[in-house]
Amino acid sequence: MPSLLMAAATLASACGGAAEVVRPLTGRSDVDTIFAEYDRTASPGCSLGVIQDGEFIYRRGYGAANLEHGIPLDADTVFRTGSVAKQFTGMLILLLDEAGALTLDDDLRKWIPEMPDLGPITIRHLLHHTSGLRDYLVLTELAGYREQEFYSAEQLLGLLGRQRALNFAPGEEFKYSNTGYFLLGLIAERASGKDMHDLGEELIFGPLGMANSQFYVDTTQIVPRRASGYAPTDGGFVISMTTLPIVGDGSVFTSVNDLLAWDRNSYDNRLGNGDPELIERWLTPGRLNSGEVAGSHASIGYAAGIITKQWRGVHEVGHGGGFVGFRAEVVRYPEHRIGVITLCNLATARAHRLARQVAAVFLGDLLEPGVQAVADDAPNAPAREPAGGEFSLPVSLLRQFEGRYVSRELGVTYSLEIRDGGLVASLPARWDRPLDALGDGDFTDPETGFELHFSRNSGGAVDGFTLDWGPSQSLWFERIG
Repeated sequence: MPSLLMAAATLASACGGAAEVVRPLTGRSDVDTIFAEYDRTASPGCSLGVIQDGEFIYRRGYGAANLEHGIPLDADTVFRTGSVAKQFTGMLILLLDEAGALTLDDDLRKWIPEMPDLGPITIRHLLHHTSGLRDYLVLTELAGYREQEFYSAEQLLGLLGRQRALNFAPGEEFKYSNTGYFLLGLIAERASGKDMHDLGEELIFGPLGMANSQFYVDTTQIVPRRASGYAPTDGGFVISMTTLPIVGDGSVFTSVNDLLAWDRNSYDNRLGNGDPELIERWLTPGRLNSGEVAGSHASIGYAAGIITKQWRGVHEVGHGGGFVGFRAEVVRYPEHRIGVITLCNLATARAHRLARQVAAVFLGDLLEPGVQAVADDAPNAPAREPAGGEFSLPVSLLRQFEGRYVSRELGVTYSLEIRDGGLVASLPARWDRPLDALGDGDFTDPETGFELHFSRNSGGAVDGFTLDWGPSQSLWFERIG
């Protein structure tokens, strides 16, 4: 008999340590084994919730919410959830559309005239990652920002306003872009006249009774029961947090217990006009200009901030997220009314994999055999490409690429120089990147995967390069010395 029928309900104790068994649960020890490395007081870890038919059948905390005070994780612990926020932003946009405050076919510049005119980009393009806009997390890193550092929405909008090209024409391709969801948050604020914190509370979190959930706009706000984020270091952990006030693509704080109400609403809508069609629209993937489904793969579609796909023969909807010391995954298997919530406060926790390992315990024989590859839990991370291989250039040929190069789109100047027989790109006082040659005039950073492609003027001299890095392509750097 499938594991769904054998998996009986449990409820977590308030302390987040052992889980109180209220009925026998086949597979409970299997779930605890999955999280065994975090199940200690001296480690950050994860809070887990498993839902069936709108009720928890298992929930437990593994590890500490705060190492300094020895506070354990539990189902009420509040986490930063990274890109899990996109499904809430997508829902806000659909609710504003339902209310007549905007339409999905509105031009981006109707609401954000500060953006350059790069083509007919609509709200619908932003929702489904088909706008062609470069990803701001890549742009800010290339410009020397660090994810732990503060920069304002106004500064970010200024950076985006300097962009002079798209990755592709709107609607022609799919490429995941945090920029689109940051802009959706800004559009929601301008269309409603409220900030994202108040709008989220009015339209989603309040109606659903999600009292510990919010769009975190004011970074000085005290958040009861908030977990600290951590990253591993030699012999222990360091705090990994941020004061970044950027919302829309991220910055939803929530808990396992609150997400039960979100799961229930996906089957019985209580938002807006209460129309079931709202959920259908939320879960319907976008389309490219060609008519193909918008998604990173033929079997994976991107809807309004939520991913739909087949996983080991079952239909799955959900989204992951990761930023600084937090990782999260919220997935559902609607045909079986099973949901898995995995919220972690450790940068190296693989929440996406942990969630599907738990899903496999409860779905059991309903799954097709074999292990299916799972996408990274932080799809906003720049793509990592292979290093340049065995190709090399002598120093005599590398010298032609030395110099200073300015990007007016990023507002920075890079220096390229030869060190230890190789070419090194540097952003002064920020980073140095030794480069591997891909060919005569093409180089890559083996650590991040970004590529430089040099160009020459009519006289044959190097006059600049374009930089390509995952969801941000063709950034032009002009040689100035």
